Amino acid sequence: MKNHIPGTRRDFIKNATILSAAAPIMPHLLWSQAPSPVNDELQIHLFSKHFQFLNYEEMAEKAAEMGFDGLDLTVRRGGHVEPEHVEQELPKAVKAMNQAGLQPVLMATNVNDAGDELSQRVLRTAADQGITHYRMQYYRYLEDKTIPESIVHYQHQAEKLAKLNQKLGLMGCYQNHAGIRMGSSIWELYALIMNASEKGLGAQYDIRHATVEGGLNWSKGLQLIHPRIQSFVIKDFKWMEKDGKWFPQNVPFGEGMVEWKTYFQLLKSYGINVPVSLHLEYPLGGAEKGRSDIEVEPQVVYDAMKRDLNNVRKLWAEV
Repeated sequence: MKNHIPGTRRDFIKNATILSAAAPIMPHLLWSQAPSPVNDELQIHLFSKHFQFLNYEEMAEKAAEMGFDGLDLTVRRGGHVEPEHVEQELPKAVKAMNQAGLQPVLMATNVNDAGDELSQRVLRTAADQGITHYRMQYYRYLEDKTIPESIVHYQHQAEKLAKLNQKLGLMGCYQNHAGIRMGSSIWELYALIMNASEKGLGAQYDIRHATVEGGLNWSKGLQLIHPRIQSFVIKDFKWMEKDGKWFPQNVPFGEGMVEWKTYFQLLKSYGINVPVSLHLEYPLGGAEKGRSDIEVEPQVVYDAMKRDLNNVRKLWAEV
C-alpha cells in the first residue's frame, strides 16, 4: 500500500528550483501525471476517538467483529493512551489489537516537534510496537510573524521531524483541517511539508475538510498534494443554515456534499491506496466527540460504524 511516483519524475521534482522556499505555493504541474490505477481493497481503520467508552480489549474486539482492518489509536492528551504513560500503555493497546487480529498501523498524536522529549518517547515507543503512520499536531500561526514567515519557520521544524521519523521508520502525516489552523488550505499544507523528506513526512488528506475549504476547487488541491498523501480520512458533511448563519454539519458517509465517486476515481487514477481512518463525527450520543459516557445504547454506535464501513467498501469496489 503506497503512493507510487515514477522515479525520473520524482528526481525532477526534487531538483526543480520552483520548489524553493521563496515560492512555497507554486503548483507542480508534473504531478498531474498519473500512474496506473489501484484496485486493491482499502485498509480501513476506525478512529478510536469514537470508542472512548471502551477499554483496549473491548474496542479491539468490536472493531474486528465489524470488519475493520485496525484502529487509528488516539495516543494523545485525553485519548486512549496518555503520552506521559506511553511506554506502559501503548504496548497494552497494541497487544489487544494484535490478539483481535487487527493491524496496529495508525495513531493520532500531539507530536509536531522533533526536539520535544515527550514526543520522542511517543515516537520511539510507537516504532517499537510496529506502528508505521501517525497524525501530527497542528502548527499555530506565529503572532509576531506574517503568514509566509510562519510557513518558513515551520518548514524547518517539519524537516527536522521528517528526519527523526525516517530514522525510526515512521511516517508523520499532517491533516488538512478546515478552519484557521495552519494547513487548512491544501496550498498552505503543501508549502509546509514540501521541503521535508517524503520518506518521513506526508499528508493525511481529509476530503471533508478539503471540500469545505476548497469548494469547487478541491480536485486541484488533490492534484497538487497527491504525491505526498500517506493516509487519508473518510467523513462527510453538508452546509446547514441556522439563525441566518451557515455552518458545515457532519453527516454519515454518502449523505453529504463530498463527491465520493469522483474522489475515489481520482485516488485510483493517482495510484493511491494508503491507510484509511474512518471518522464518525455526526451525532452519536457523544461517541462522535470522544466521550466516555455516551447517551445512547452502544449498539447504536456499532450499527453506524458498520453501516459506514460497508458503504465505503461498496463504493470503492464499484468505481
